[in-house]
Amino acid sequence: MLKWLAVGLCLATPAVAQDWQGRSGDQGFAPEALQAHLSGQMLEFFDGGQSRYDADGSYLWSYAGGGDWYGSWEVSQDSTVCVTFVTEVTRCDRIVQNDGRTVVLTADGQRFPVRRMLAQ
Repeated sequence: MLKWLAVGLCLATPAVAQDWQGRSGDQGFAPEALQAHLSGQMLEFFDGGQSRYDADGSYLWSYAGGGDWYGSWEVSQDSTVCVTFVTEVTRCDRIVQNDGRTVVLTADGQRFPVRRMLAQ
């Protein structure tokens, strides 16, 4: 249990006062457009991890090599999507497009291009 708490704390990021590490060419989404872009999609990353944004608001993060985190997702302002996990930990990421590719920006400055999007 302590292991999951430590992981959850690492995933937690406040939804305010974030300095997204954007790059030239990053284009954000309006809230309605981001909802439509993610709803019913599975995002597969280059490390093999996957984020699944179900149309009913449920969310699943699957680690490459095993391990799942369940929660619910909702779109916020500034091209941001927030996930509240079943552990009650919340994290928010900024989703942008750059040169036709979807990219996830984390609050701690990481950048994760999406390898491919799969409709569910």
